[in-house]
Amino acid sequence: MLKLENLRIIVDERERKSGIPDLLKAVGLNLEMKTLPIGDYIVAPETVVERKSIRDLLSSVFDGRLFDQCSRLKEHFQYPVILLEGNVDEIDEIADNPLIFYGAISTIVIDFKIPIIPTPSAMHSAKLLVSMCSRNESPKGPYLKKIKKSNDLEKQQLSSLCSLPGIGEKFAVRMLEKFGTPLKVFTATTSELAKVEGLGEARAKKIKKILESESKFLKASNQKTLHDM
Repeated sequence: MLKLENLRIIVDERERKSGIPDLLKAVGLNLEMKTLPIGDYIVAPETVVERKSIRDLLSSVFDGRLFDQCSRLKEHFQYPVILLEGNVDEIDEIADNPLIFYGAISTIVIDFKIPIIPTPSAMHSAKLLVSMCSRNESPKGPYLKKIKKSNDLEKQQLSSLCSLPGIGEKFAVRMLEKFGTPLKVFTATTSELAKVEGLGEARAKKIKKILESESKFLKASNQKTLHDM
């Protein structure tokens, strides 16, 4: 029988607040916390799990991220899985039209062929992850693959824009259609960004805040120099 302490899961740093990493540690699994470019939990070399709450999934539908994420999951892993956590009854409270939610699920399962596994809570999500990890008789191997960067200029341009908050490939394409280059997108004013079809002023403000906020990595000596100028 495979001992849990011999198993390991690579966990995205942003999952700490979910409480799941602590639950996995409590049962004895070895965790490696990383900032993952794709997915939330790598449970085997070719198996990645993207965890979404009901609200997360709906939010990612509306901001255009969901299907871009699905494409990347399929591109880099042979067995991607979406873990849908929470009470499905929440849909009626969150969405005006529940068919949007079920339409998104249908697209994920039928078009992307990614299985969706529902769990009611973080505790059950942790149990599922343990089960998925323990299926592998040989837990050794390069779990964390290097996600190859595309040399294709167009893909790199789209990828750079998709790193902005609330921007999926659909909006990235619209931005390039309007501004021509990523640099012109990054230097555009809030009002110029808001004119991108479907983007809106609120999202434009979030993007400008990310781009213009002073980084904590700015060295103190540099800050002093800047303030003295």
